[in-house]
Amino acid sequence: MLEQPYEYTARPLVEPDWRRLPGFAGVTEEQWRSAQWQRVNCVKNLRQLRGVYGDLLEESFYADVEADQAGRATMSLLLPPQMLNTMAAGGNGTAVPTTAAMLADPVRRYMLPVASDRLPGAAASHPYAARDSLHEHEMWTVEGLTHRYPTKVLAELLSTCPQYCGHCTRMDLVGNSTPAVPKLKFDLKPVDRQAAMLAYLRATPGVRDVVVSGGDVANLPFKNLAAFVSGLLEIDSIRDIRLASKALMGLPQHWLQPEVIDGMGALAQTARARGVSIAVHTHVNAAQSVTPLVAEATRALLAAGVRDVRNQGVLLEGVNATAGQLLDLCFALADGASITPYYFYMCDMIPSAEHWRVSLDRAQTLQHDIMGYLPGFATPRIVCDVPYVGKRWVHQVAEYDRERGISYWTKNYRTGIERSDEAALDRRYVYYDPIHTLPAEGRAWWAQRSVDPVAADARAVASRAVASRTASAGPVG
Repeated sequence: MLEQPYEYTARPLVEPDWRRLPGFAGVTEEQWRSAQWQRVNCVKNLRQLRGVYGDLLEESFYADVEADQAGRATMSLLLPPQMLNTMAAGGNGTAVPTTAAMLADPVRRYMLPVASDRLPGAAASHPYAARDSLHEHEMWTVEGLTHRYPTKVLAELLSTCPQYCGHCTRMDLVGNSTPAVPKLKFDLKPVDRQAAMLAYLRATPGVRDVVVSGGDVANLPFKNLAAFVSGLLEIDSIRDIRLASKALMGLPQHWLQPEVIDGMGALAQTARARGVSIAVHTHVNAAQSVTPLVAEATRALLAAGVRDVRNQGVLLEGVNATAGQLLDLCFALADGASITPYYFYMCDMIPSAEHWRVSLDRAQTLQHDIMGYLPGFATPRIVCDVPYVGKRWVHQVAEYDRERGISYWTKNYRTGIERSDEAALDRRYVYYDPIHTLPAEGRAWWAQRSVDPVAADARAVASRAVASRTASAGPVG
């Protein structure tokens, strides 16, 4: 009998033994389960990283990290012990990290970037990479409140996280400044910014869905988060509230604190009484990150009355960009931790991210290859977050030039900045594949264009007859 392309095997979750790392050798289980201990012992610099791994890693690795932080890194270092412990742990969680194992590790590749990961020279960034690649700030109705979709808004309550992902799409605002990226800052005080958000939502009954994010809501004092969510629950038009927290994976100890669980239970009870759904959205990119502590925190939230816990991962080369890696992750989430696989986003076009990004063609193939293994409700959609458009399933592309890696997309709504733009629904919006993934002819075409390689093409497509839009908006095979 022939094997399936992917063979399902139920795998128990593993909490790696943190005592295998020199810096955590004397840490007790009580300390490890403490959110405060985890926060105090986060790695924020090279000295602290050496304190964790010591001589297990070669000097060349530390130099590689240092070179990246001094050069192209868009995010500063911030790694909780929980997250560090999942790197290079082996299948049973007891492996002692080596330099080679760390360099190959999927979690390390996006949470602890090194200079040698990135593409050399100008190839590290796409010519059209941008700090705010999704133009969220342009769509702020008040500071921090992005109104892109007709019925949904994104509320950025803060600009910090318990951990910093190297590929962060909000790298222009979130975290500390790096040599490559001086960060923007909110102008309003948090209480004033949140009051302005609630005032806008009270005055805008067409919005029913609020994503509460940042940053990461786990970095808010819970009483402050509860106050904002309680304000949302008082607005009659709001029916869905989604709390965004990668810390459910990176710092599950936060979500296991009694005051947090009790507080979430109180919010969930109020929400149910008012016909509102509260869900938690997390961000897990590799199966090894789903540990028993993550499962414990998730189930505590569900038991407290949270409607659902869902995962929004990012498709990253070297991390999860094979069908096997994606399916392993989805089964770990669904079977091991009761987390629903929801989306995988194609990595956004931020600076120095080309080594992580995959082509649209590759994403379409991956979507095909994971179908049929998971239950339909737990089969994630792979989406492209198209600038000025929003999330689009990868097979919704209207037109795709595979040789040059240019895809064209349409939309069926106006963003908040297009309410008076009559052409918004007829325009084609452009997204670009990584140039290094293109065939030779495509790479040569880009090499000949140093400043504005596709402006003429984009204008030509945008001016095409409206009648052609519907006919060409289907999947491209």
